Amino acid sequence: MIKIGKRQPMKINNFSSKGAYLDAGTGDDKDNILLPSNELEGRDLDVGQELDVMIYRDSEDRLIATLRKTALTVGTIGKLHVTDVNQKLGAFLDWGLKKELLLPFSQMDGDVNPGDEVLVGIYEDSKGRLSATMKIYSFLMPNKDYKKNDFVEGTVYRVNPEIGVFVAVDDRYFGLIPNSECFQKLSIGDKVEARIIRVREDGKLDLALRELAFMQMDKDAEAIVSKMKILKSHFRFNDNSSPESIKEYFGISKKAFKRALGKLLKEGRIEKTAEGFFILK
Repeated sequence: MIKIGKRQPMKINNFSSKGAYLDAGTGDDKDNILLPSNELEGRDLDVGQELDVMIYRDSEDRLIATLRKTALTVGTIGKLHVTDVNQKLGAFLDWGLKKELLLPFSQMDGDVNPGDEVLVGIYEDSKGRLSATMKIYSFLMPNKDYKKNDFVEGTVYRVNPEIGVFVAVDDRYFGLIPNSECFQKLSIGDKVEARIIRVREDGKLDLALRELAFMQMDKDAEAIVSKMKILKSHFRFNDNSSPESIKEYFGISKKAFKRALGKLLKEGRIEKTAEGFFILK
């Protein structure tokens, strides 16, 4: 059975002026698939020889074979470059063939522009054509290698304000930065480095953008000192500041902010004013 978008072995049935026809296995020569003549240049091939090819549909929806290696095949995900955007159809992606891969508008997440690199999965649509999608959740796999407190890299592929930021760890595993662990604005396509805070039973990973508390505290303290040097007497943050204002200005939680302040007070680097604010000593 022919698998569109997959690499598979096929035997040469016969040659013509158009190229080599590959046996489709149906017993009917009309079903055989053309390997175009421009793919045969410089190759010494014979009838009955088995070739490793990929099948796709050309611009006229005819099945065509290719010996060329594509960046992705059906069911896989990876990053591809956007070459053009058609306002009626969607974006076209370079994946290694002369016929570029279509990313339909319905399968986009966020803005897509020429020159962008987008993380996509490849699927066969209802008409048997190969297309790309940025909605890659179903393409991701459960993790089998990482454990709690490991540091990983990944790509943001979805942002849900009510849940958090979805990350494709290593561009292949399920990952989520819950809202409680996300203290900076992230967008689709952003590359992140994160720490695993939980490995779920189903292999999905919960992530944090920050290190373990005792390691992160030093960085938070230095960030606060830097802000205090800039604001000087206008530094108006203290224990009563709202979690929202702390997160917006420092990119950390109120708990982390108070922990870092405590460290700075203990080290004698800051002091509290009569008004209840803090200044550098």
